[in-house]
Amino acid sequence: MPRLPSKYLTLLALSLTPLVAFGNGLRLPSQDGFATARGEAFVATADNPSAIYYNPAGLAQLDGTQLRSGIYGLYYDPTYQPSKGALNAGKTYEIKKQFAASPQFFFSSKLKELPVSAGLGIYAPYGGAMEWPSDTGFRTVGTKSSLIYLRLNPVVAIKLGDQVSLGAGLMVDYAKIDLEQGLRPFPKPLVNYFHFTGEGFSVGYNVGALWHPIEQVSVGATFRSQTHFTMNGNTSIEQQPIISATSLPASMGFTFPLTAVVGLSYRPTPKWNLEIDADYTDWSSFGTSTIRQSGTPPFPVQQNIPVHFGWQASWMYEFGVTRYFDNGWRASAGYTFDQNSIPNTYYSPMVADMDRHFFSLGAGRTGKMVDFDVTYQLGYGPNHTVTGSTPSSTPGLFSGQRADGTYAFFSQAIMVTVGLHF
Repeated sequence: MPRLPSKYLTLLALSLTPLVAFGNGLRLPSQDGFATARGEAFVATADNPSAIYYNPAGLAQLDGTQLRSGIYGLYYDPTYQPSKGALNAGKTYEIKKQFAASPQFFFSSKLKELPVSAGLGIYAPYGGAMEWPSDTGFRTVGTKSSLIYLRLNPVVAIKLGDQVSLGAGLMVDYAKIDLEQGLRPFPKPLVNYFHFTGEGFSVGYNVGALWHPIEQVSVGATFRSQTHFTMNGNTSIEQQPIISATSLPASMGFTFPLTAVVGLSYRPTPKWNLEIDADYTDWSSFGTSTIRQSGTPPFPVQQNIPVHFGWQASWMYEFGVTRYFDNGWRASAGYTFDQNSIPNTYYSPMVADMDRHFFSLGAGRTGKMVDFDVTYQLGYGPNHTVTGSTPSSTPGLFSGQRADGTYAFFSQAIMVTVGLHF
């Protein structure tokens, strides 16, 4: 295996920077079978307990006590082809694990004789995992990453007359992150890696408003605050024969983005509901962070390791339509355009974000005590070619490895949601 000159190895160890890309690829907007069937265009409808996520003001529309729970099962297949002339050019790479699942739970109850409703949601607004083979040509840019993110979200909604309702809630969040990269282009024969893992808690808030100016039209808006984390955990590093296996306590700060959604629902008759939404995510909150290690790292590793992300704000545009039938049955279809959040200049394969299109179809029924929705979702990201990227880490720079190449995305998902109302 080719070996780097010792001066390059020293510079490499001085500024180790594990990379992971965060974009709308890490958002999990699918939190309800009915809403997902409508392409997530639900902020101006919000007429079941999942309004806790989509628009807390929508709880004011609900009667009695209701439970709603479901699971989002996903098969996702991002692929990568190295640039022409690169090692293994023409070969298509896939990630190692392609299945994931995310559950949700929502509860709502209307207070008797008061225009006030309360609710509680437990769900995962972000999440994801990537692990690429070691021979992609970007091992020193990143090898794997994972994010577990859970939210406890109590909310209160109030109805102000016949046209306006408002809602607000507290977001109590837990997150755990794992990042890893190689320090040389190949894992053998000399072991080499850098790994950071950390977890933490954060508190934020969400608010929403719903306005029915006339019977056929409703306008909805919701806002979720940033959530600031200090991820406490440890670093692990080994680079034979220079650095022996070492682990140190470490922490890293992350600020997950604010999001804002506005939408318009038009119901020409009680049998139809058409909605269009614009959904904004301010991923510029992922600017520069620092891994801060306690104790003395092995020479010449830095004690505090700066990490530059440089992501950008992005939009999702959502459209949905529902046809209501007799006996509580309904059928829905939807489309979502998900804008890329990661500039090519700082591109990372750890999310491989790109412009994506999602199409969905679903059916459901509301009964006297039980309701359900079943939805199929197809995701597609056309070829996204990256050229001229610059790794933000010294291992990538001095190994000559880049994230350049052609990425594509394909996914299929099934979502099943069941509700009870009393």
